[in-house]
Amino acid sequence: MSHKFTKYVDYNFSTMTDTKGGFLSTEDDPWNKSMSAGASNQPGQPEAEQKPAHMTAAEWERMQLIKTLQRNKAGPFEPGISVLADEKTRKRCRECRSVEIDFVWEEVFGCAVCNTCKEKYPEKYSLLTKTECREDYLLTDPELKDPELLPHLSKPNPHKSHWHDMMLFLRYQVEKYALTHKWGSAEALDAEFEKREGDKKRRKEVKFKEKLLELKRKTRTEAFRRNTGKAGGGGIAGGKGDATKFGDTVGGSGKHVHEWGRTVENEEGMTVKTCLTCKMQVEELEF
Repeated sequence: MSHKFTKYVDYNFSTMTDTKGGFLSTEDDPWNKSMSAGASNQPGQPEAEQKPAHMTAAEWERMQLIKTLQRNKAGPFEPGISVLADEKTRKRCRECRSVEIDFVWEEVFGCAVCNTCKEKYPEKYSLLTKTECREDYLLTDPELKDPELLPHLSKPNPHKSHWHDMMLFLRYQVEKYALTHKWGSAEALDAEFEKREGDKKRRKEVKFKEKLLELKRKTRTEAFRRNTGKAGGGGIAGGKGDATKFGDTVGGSGKHVHEWGRTVENEEGMTVKTCLTCKMQVEELEF
């Protein structure tokens, strides 16, 4: 039976390692770098653990679960709450004085708070993303990347798994730093926010006016060309069928000479003067 098995089966899947990219082993393709351990890791990240050959899939999953519980300080690895511990050294929730605190938050943020109080007081203990800290509290990237200044909790990005981890900050710590140390007060933060919004609005208005003036210039040029083309079909200043040239009067009465009216200020605040005959407008700068 074993002889027939080796005769008709090319690969023995029971002896292969699942590389997440097909059931191929390094013996089949020893020069394939993507099959080597840690090849799919991004630069700067630790190499991904590989299942040992002597371990079954159930044992591997159990070991990964134990490591996850250890990392999150949950289940049997949660720090013990001993009734014999000293009352002065025992960590309690800063709101309700409960001993059942979140030890992950206590380790990352240095904040002893229980899960109940985190949900009860979201104005203090809700988590802010890096973008929210920049836009709402006007903090810079160097400030947010300093763990001694503002500690953060790293979590995998929910939008794209290959993106950088999310940086989550504790709201009351961000507010304390922004309002007390950086800006001084909530009023100063609001004034800075209004100032930046005003500058942004003015830049947009200047850019819009520049595009509008450019559009007007192009429109006037196109209108002049269309009128000149229509007038050229009927004949002007030189006889029927002569080509129309720039500066000729529309209608065939020879060379056009502008008769400018007085200079006025338009709705945009610019000084312009208009030809009384052809209604052409030009802008003037007064020094």
